Amino acid sequence: MTFMKKQILFLCTHNSCRSQMAEALVNHYLGDHCQAFSAGTESTRVNPLAIHVLTELGINTSHLYSKSMDEFAGQTFDHVVTLCGDANEKCPLFFGGVERIHHGFEDPSRLTGSEDEVLPEFRRVRDEIKSWIIDYFGGTK
Repeated sequence: MTFMKKQILFLCTHNSCRSQMAEALVNHYLGDHCQAFSAGTESTRVNPLAIHVLTELGINTSHLYSKSMDEFAGQTFDHVVTLCGDANEKCPLFFGGVERIHHGFEDPSRLTGSEDEVLPEFRRVRDEIKSWIIDYFGGTK
């Protein structure tokens, strides 16, 4: 009998920060039973500070890149998760999913200031996402 991992798609506006963190965190901590992907309503670039706070946890980020939702058109997912209000409103109906979830997190990439000033907020949001995904998807086998 072949075990199929739960397929999770995280959506955010630019696929630069929160959705990238969620994808990397799920694949790192829950990769034995979940496979995560991320996309945006428009693609841009992965925020360097998101990469920074993920590597602090020992997570390999070399595979992360900003993707648009079009890249996943026609694919089916067990869970489609929007992480910001804009993506929640624009999430197309073609994303098949057993469960569609909206769980918003603050966007640390909107903050201004030096790296030293904004890095604590990136860490806080990373840790909030990590806690939520482990609580929500950790028992999904």
